[in-house]
Amino acid sequence: MATASAPRPAPGRREPRWLSADEQCVWRSYMHARMLLDDHLDRQLQRDAGMPHVYYGLLVQLAEAPQRRMRMTELAMHAKITRSRLSHAITRLERNGWVRREDCASDKRGQFAVLTDRGHRMLESAAPGHVEAVRQAIFDRLSPEQQRALGEIMQAVAEGLQPREAGADLPWLR
Repeated sequence: MATASAPRPAPGRREPRWLSADEQCVWRSYMHARMLLDDHLDRQLQRDAGMPHVYYGLLVQLAEAPQRRMRMTELAMHAKITRSRLSHAITRLERNGWVRREDCASDKRGQFAVLTDRGHRMLESAAPGHVEAVRQAIFDRLSPEQQRALGEIMQAVAEGLQPREAGADLPWLR
């Protein structure tokens, strides 16, 4: 916020680097587009596959993993969600017969999530509609140059936000 009435920092604190009017416009546009995109993809997957977008992402992660299985902690890390939220999601996916849990032989506390054949078939049937929704929402609206620029921008943002310090407050460690 770049306003004259912005609060002053406490003594000894640095003045906040408020967003300029142009930066504020970019930020709000990004937030608006992100919310609309999340909603668009979620509605498409709920309608066509009976699952939210986050569940689809979990199935994709498992489908791409060796032997279609992944440790629960690693799956939470890839999905950027808490272990509790992952456990809840896996329970729902188990009820549908799309995933099963397996105990880890080398770590009594560890578990694997395993994509079942039924889950793989569900993913294969959901993927065409999902990729079409992504294509219509993003790629059909952008020139090849804009697509490259968006990819470079998102990579720079992601690299800058990637946690590097041990003990960081990360969702998958909670």
